[in-house]
Amino acid sequence: MRSGKGCVIPMHKIAVVGDMDSVLFFMAFGMDVYPVEASEQDENRKIIDALARDGYGIIFITEQIASTISETIDRYNNEMTPGIILIPSNAGSMGLGLERVRDNVERAVGINILD
Repeated sequence: MRSGKGCVIPMHKIAVVGDMDSVLFFMAFGMDVYPVEASEQDENRKIIDALARDGYGIIFITEQIASTISETIDRYNNEMTPGIILIPSNAGSMGLGLERVRDNVERAVGINILD
């Protein structure tokens, strides 16, 4: 935990889950990297659940992997932690991350203000 001027800020771990070529870069920033294969859906579900149990505050996951385990990702939508953020892979964006941001903003504000 880090504190400053009367407040305590909990420090959470950050993980990145995706194909090796897309996630290796994040190691340079001190994030925990979990290279996975899209075809290993059961293993990928277990990894996300294990990261959530282990106290990770933020889990970045590539859109390609997230699209194969969407029901697992959806289970964490209404939880404070972990925050699951979809990111494009090195192959490019599928638009899922932006769609998720739009949905969350519309849910919070009541209307879609991003279009």
